[in-house]
Amino acid sequence: MDPYRRLVRPALFRLDPERTHEAAIALAERVGRRLPRAQIDPALEVTAMGLRFPSPIGLAAGFDKGARAVDAWAAVGFGFAEVGTVTPEPQAGNPRPRMFRLGSDHALINRLGFNNPGSVVVASRLAAARARGRVAIPIGVNVGKSRDTLAERAVHDYAAAVERLWPYADYVVVNVSSPNTPGLRDLQARSALGEILTAVLDVDVRSAEWSGEPRRPVLVKLAPDLSDEQVDAVTELALELELAGVVVSNTTLSRAGLRSPAAMTSEEGGLSGAPLRLRSTELVGRVARRAEGALAVVGVGGVSSARDAWDKLAAGASLVQLYTALVYEGPSLVRRINRELARMMRERGIERVADIRSAG
Repeated sequence: MDPYRRLVRPALFRLDPERTHEAAIALAERVGRRLPRAQIDPALEVTAMGLRFPSPIGLAAGFDKGARAVDAWAAVGFGFAEVGTVTPEPQAGNPRPRMFRLGSDHALINRLGFNNPGSVVVASRLAAARARGRVAIPIGVNVGKSRDTLAERAVHDYAAAVERLWPYADYVVVNVSSPNTPGLRDLQARSALGEILTAVLDVDVRSAEWSGEPRRPVLVKLAPDLSDEQVDAVTELALELELAGVVVSNTTLSRAGLRSPAAMTSEEGGLSGAPLRLRSTELVGRVARRAEGALAVVGVGGVSSARDAWDKLAAGASLVQLYTALVYEGPSLVRRINRELARMMRERGIERVADIRSAG
């Protein structure tokens, strides 16, 4: 057992989960600028959406909501990181307590509610990080609507957030799948989602024309609780609009199969971590088969080992993200996954991450 699980985790788990998370971000913010970039096996390099990723293993949205520690994630070993979810204006989120550990399940429940400092602050932090020359990996920006914005006005929130953040993002993810903002998941319906994505793509085109820079890849993030038919409909919409990809998947409202006490599992909010692994991998495969290579699929949910990452890549993911596993395994997990994934590729004679899918 490594020192994190033996010594550090027991001490951290005596603290409130959100306080522990805030301390971790503060530490990463302080030391990130001084840490060297992690050495990653060149075999893990991935090209997707027109971007180069040193590793297919990325940090999922939700961990660094306010882009406070973007200097640190390459040092941890991530091949990319996604900040946010970011709303146009600052938002406090839901009342505390709003994050809960389910240790028996290696899972978290959160009902944070898009707490973030707003698009202006996040844009300034990303601009500063890029000016320091410390952004060594692609940084995605995940955007959402404000809690108090009516559904019929949601399109304006997404467009405003993307317009402010576009210059500093390597890619953009439209989040319509969090369960913690009332009515948000209703925006996954084809008509509402089509309007939002079209507005975001319009901002992307205009921003590229004004700046003379390339367009940014635009992706949409799905909920695991959609039916297969709904997933197919969103995938078809993404193909019609020529999005760059789909992120599969967000947290779930399901509590099926949990071992933790009912008093803990009954907390409202989205469940993340190990219980989501199989469903998210299943959806990765479904989206990848339907897209037939026309969309990059980012697999997220329950990744805590190289084997978990391999399964998502074999199912058709181009990239993989994790978050909850960091809470239970510590930051050394990322380098360990990179190392073991490269070993698994060598043992099977696979030279490129993209070939894992055909190898199974």
